[in-house]
Amino acid sequence: MKFTDGFWLMRPGCVGHYAAQAYEVEVKDGELVVYAPTRPIRHRADTLDIPVLTVRYSSPLENVIRVQICHHKGTKVRSPFFELENLPPPKTSVRETEEFAELTSGKLTVRVYKKGGWLVEFRGGERVITKSGHRSLGFVDTPEGRFIHEQLSLSVGECVYGLGERFTAFVKNGQVIEMWNADAATTSDQAYKNIPFYLTNRGYGVFVNHPERVSFEIASEHVDKVQFSVPGEWLDYFVIYGPTPKEVLERYTALTGRPALPPAWSFGLWLTTSFTTSYDEETVTSFIQGMADRDIPLSVFHFDCFWMREFQWCDFTWDKRCFPDPAGMLKRLKERGLRICVWINPYIAQKSPLFDEAAEKGYLLKKPDGSVWQTDMWQAGMGIVDFTNPEARKWFAEKLQALVDMGVDCFKTDFGERIPTDVVYWDGSDPQRMHNFYAYLYNKTVFEALKEKKGEGETVLFARSATAGSQKFPVHWGGDCLATYESMAASLRAGLSLGLCGFGFWSHDIGGFIGTPTPDLYKRWCAFGLLSSHSRLHGNDSYRVPWLFDEEAVEVLRFFTKLKCRLMPYLYGAACEAHQRGIPVMRAMILEFPDDPACDYLDRQYMLGDALLVAPVFSPDGTVDYYLPSGRWTNFITGQVVEGGRWLKEKHGYLSLPLMVRPNSVIPVGAVDNRPDYDFPNDVTFQIFELRDGATATRTVPDLKGKPAITLKARREGQKIEISVEGERTENWFVQLRNIAAVKSVENGSPKPDPQGVIVVPNKGVERLVVELER
Repeated sequence: MKFTDGFWLMRPGCVGHYAAQAYEVEVKDGELVVYAPTRPIRHRADTLDIPVLTVRYSSPLENVIRVQICHHKGTKVRSPFFELENLPPPKTSVRETEEFAELTSGKLTVRVYKKGGWLVEFRGGERVITKSGHRSLGFVDTPEGRFIHEQLSLSVGECVYGLGERFTAFVKNGQVIEMWNADAATTSDQAYKNIPFYLTNRGYGVFVNHPERVSFEIASEHVDKVQFSVPGEWLDYFVIYGPTPKEVLERYTALTGRPALPPAWSFGLWLTTSFTTSYDEETVTSFIQGMADRDIPLSVFHFDCFWMREFQWCDFTWDKRCFPDPAGMLKRLKERGLRICVWINPYIAQKSPLFDEAAEKGYLLKKPDGSVWQTDMWQAGMGIVDFTNPEARKWFAEKLQALVDMGVDCFKTDFGERIPTDVVYWDGSDPQRMHNFYAYLYNKTVFEALKEKKGEGETVLFARSATAGSQKFPVHWGGDCLATYESMAASLRAGLSLGLCGFGFWSHDIGGFIGTPTPDLYKRWCAFGLLSSHSRLHGNDSYRVPWLFDEEAVEVLRFFTKLKCRLMPYLYGAACEAHQRGIPVMRAMILEFPDDPACDYLDRQYMLGDALLVAPVFSPDGTVDYYLPSGRWTNFITGQVVEGGRWLKEKHGYLSLPLMVRPNSVIPVGAVDNRPDYDFPNDVTFQIFELRDGATATRTVPDLKGKPAITLKARREGQKIEISVEGERTENWFVQLRNIAAVKSVENGSPKPDPQGVIVVPNKGVERLVVELER
């Protein structure tokens, strides 16, 4: 929200009150408390008739500074609040001189200058990473009410990222961004997942601890500042230091929660009925059999909205006209080795048999007059479940758990964005603060209901709406994209933005949701979709089975589905890192290469895990432009070696794309290509790429529970590579040396080149070997 009219003037009706100086600083229990009047105090008379802002600096976690700003502290603040993790307090130090007072946590220091005008610096080591200066911190009275804001400086070349799943430009500089969840598809500045957290390429991030509407001016009101404002009398935010972006994410998710580890089966291919298409058990079975006949591995089948009868969403009851024997049908599908997902939303239509029950028991949002809030948008006369009521949560969960007992494995938790503000909540929550936070309570309720039935490690959602903390309940998908190349690219940059907010797992509708893709677009999107953390074929009013496009589409889908299955030992390792550290599976280039300025703006390519670079094809002629950081990279599919540190322009067929392996990397490849959930360590092949002299590369393969099973370490010294493994599963593994000089000899084995000239060294129960290379 803009308050100024250029540099000199305020907007009509706006009156600003800004911290003018740090008049008094107190040290209390390892915190700094600063009293900042809104004009300089020259003598006693200046202390009259003047607002004073109270600013408290503390540290909840090492390398994190919390800033709490208050004008009138008697103002009542109603729930909800973000559910922050209860962390042990870190060691901090406070120093005070005549010039300044400062609080240090780890390598992050906040320094408040006591003389002169208002100036607060945040320092990473000795470097100022951002600061709050003249007219930066304050409150503004406007015709719409009072707003309190902070402005943090941006340095030359500093780029801002994150703020949720945003379909606008990847670098947020110049944008005005409102934290307000909306069901608006993927074509505008509105978003399903608004996260009041950003990070920059200068080694820090900022989390604004407000679930209500937060307005961000990203170098838009002042070109060298990020401004964030909220209505009311107080503002709470965290500055999070890295200095690497991975460390920033690790600390942010330590505060707000780390993603649960999804089950391995969820990484396979999902096929849906599509939305408004006609389907029954015969149709569903024909699709599933069609995939089997064409040797396309299928892991999950999803039933979209019309598994329930029209006008009755949600009643959680199968439409008997299409599914006369739902329990029997689910049993038959599961005998094929499939998992089952069904669509739900948090709304109860008036025609649903559950409406009267929910209304009578007070489980729906109410109007101020006590009647049920209803709308005809989406479902006729629908009400909205009030998840602040614990009995409503229990009631909703029991309906879902009955479906789990029938054979359902997971839920697509759709909607949760269009939450009204002219309502009354059971617990008295503020409707403005609940608008975004509703998504958190909704998905938490469903996730915990599933977890109670399925257990730890077997719980997964397919969620659309989110707010800060929602990353704990994966997976999330990108909503209603269009069947165009432009929308495919927008989906990717939105997913990368969401990943930079701590969301570890993300998906999108392969082929696009709105409209029917051309065969060309469908095949390109299949490659992108199967090289994402999760992969789902879904459409609006047309099916997404490949043979409806052309026979080549069948081949493409089969190829990339099997490729993903073989990559599961690597991908599940990346999933474990997302779960343990908050580092996403799909990573913006800036996350892996923060010191390469060429990566600052890259949003048409990404890292899948730490070692695979993916550059989807966004053009009908197969041309793709992409950037490779320095080093010798290898195309995983073709074996072609390319020197990095430059841009490349290539043309690819449908069975190829730039899937490039980072130099000095180990990629574990599984022995199974027809399912994602298999014994990853068994017969795993560690492919070692471009190991340079003096370099060490390691890789750990987890088991299906996410526990480390086998870790390989390869070290090269001159013409010798020493390879060792450790862990509980070292009895059966293989090594491939790819694009490393020819092998002269192998201790504990006899190398035999395969037809492509790659050396394969089998090992049964061997924990160490030394490979000597030809000079």
